[in-house]
Amino acid sequence: MPQGKVKWFNNAKGYGFIIADEAYPELANEDLFVHFSSIQMEGYKTLKAGQRVQFETQPSGKGLHAVQIIPLDDDGKPATPPVQESRQETETEQEPDKALHI
Repeated sequence: MPQGKVKWFNNAKGYGFIIADEAYPELANEDLFVHFSSIQMEGYKTLKAGQRVQFETQPSGKGLHAVQIIPLDDDGKPATPPVQESRQETETEQEPDKALHI
């Protein structure tokens, strides 16, 4: 699976571009389009310029798109997805039999 760095990513518009590492000559000189929906992570899907990523490519009418994008940590391993906060259950969710019926 190719790796590279985020060239830029616009959070407001939800897209940006990735540049593949030199180890992937078939992707040399290609700015790979990335859409936020292709980012594989929990929560708010965003990337930062310079961030390392792993991805697959998919041809399109306008060039290659990066898909199945996985943010990497400093060691080149997939970054751990952010922990989701558990929502507190309400009293009626915990004990539906004790809910007030009006």
